[in-house]
Amino acid sequence: MGKKLFVGGLPYEMNDAQLKELFGACGTVVSAKVIIDRVLNKSKGFGFVEMTTDEQAQAALLKYNNFTLGTRRIMVNEARPMEPRPAGGFAPRPSFGGPKPSGGGGGFGDRNPNFGADKPAFADRKNRYDNKKKPRGEGFEKKGGKGGKKGGKGHDDENDGW
Repeated sequence: MGKKLFVGGLPYEMNDAQLKELFGACGTVVSAKVIIDRVLNKSKGFGFVEMTTDEQAQAALLKYNNFTLGTRRIMVNEARPMEPRPAGGFAPRPSFGGPKPSGGGGGFGDRNPNFGADKPAFADRKNRYDNKKKPRGEGFEKKGGKGGKKGGKGHDDENDGW
């Protein structure tokens, strides 16, 4: 089996047949493929060429590396195997504090072991907050006076004026 070559810097107008014809001058080309952007349906400017023998691949590498083709300078290297990539989609989201405890719940306190109602300081703060919090009706009864304001001017029934 021959070697596969990576060809970068190709003109964007070049297609598979032209790439095969170009490298055919150095030997028999098994395959030539210009990589196409799926969204734009245009060349990405690089491709791969597979030659029948290693000697032909080496001759093509020496001949076409740093070769000027139109207005672009192409580069040729031995192709490396494709690195494994994760399946499509987005990267997994990070977890905060490990697995979620069973029994539902919610909020950050469920995931953070340093925060919770079992801590004495938290219980103390919660008790102080609960004692301060009173229904809106308590402590706001009308005390009488003029217009419900202390020292303010209100409606005076005797003089029918303000």
